[in-house]
Amino acid sequence: MQKLSTADQPYVLLEMSGSVCWLTLNRPRQRNPLSSGMISALTENLKRAAEDPQVRAIVLTGSGPVFSAGHDLGEMTGPLPEGSGGREQHLRTILDSCSEMMLGIMHCPKAVIACVQGTATAAGCQLVSACDLAIANEDVSFCTPGVNIGSFCTTPLVGIGRNIHRKHAMELALTGDMISAGDAVRMGLVNRTAPVGELHETVEAWAQSIASKSAQGIRSGKEAFYRQIDMPVEEAFDYAREEMIKVLTCPDSDEGIRAFFEKRKPLWGDA
Repeated sequence: MQKLSTADQPYVLLEMSGSVCWLTLNRPRQRNPLSSGMISALTENLKRAAEDPQVRAIVLTGSGPVFSAGHDLGEMTGPLPEGSGGREQHLRTILDSCSEMMLGIMHCPKAVIACVQGTATAAGCQLVSACDLAIANEDVSFCTPGVNIGSFCTTPLVGIGRNIHRKHAMELALTGDMISAGDAVRMGLVNRTAPVGELHETVEAWAQSIASKSAQGIRSGKEAFYRQIDMPVEEAFDYAREEMIKVLTCPDSDEGIRAFFEKRKPLWGDA
């Protein structure tokens, strides 16, 4: 089990803003790498937030000028920890834990928003792609630079390639070049940009708006979306039909429809 902090410096900072949970990667001097310790801490904090009924939306961001530089190359290529089982198994353990974290974001019953305050590279881009939504400072950059060091960002491309067109994904992977926040929006990796100095309040407003919606509706709708997206279209329509029937006959839907006709704010249940 990886430690969730070293000395007095936790890997991830948690702050509640009403019903929005902010999780901040907290290794700015190291450019917030997705080391084993960071992955473990982020996975645990995401799990706690997902299970906390007081949390209705989650925001991921980074401290310092870099959102995340991706995997910790020093950890991946340095001395092997005792009992690692050799280099390949050591790498497999790190990559598997990272994949599980990314899947945990997708399977989280709450909306997860990436607040990209700084540069995101390699698995840092993958982290952005795993989130349901992403807003970035207008001056930040993104890249998948594995090809520049004789490698290839194969695992980051799993998420990135499901966010953007394959030719855009391969452009990132084959060139290793930085792209602007504007290009990230154009490609579909990021939803929108915010002016420098306005990112936090922009994300906060979006998160609070989402947090005001039905938790049951978001939970079931998010799960349904990610399940149907890779189905054949006929199967997807059949599946989506049954899921829509379920959500339209749940208590929150009844309350929401009543509130709409009565021109008042709905009072959601705790589901």
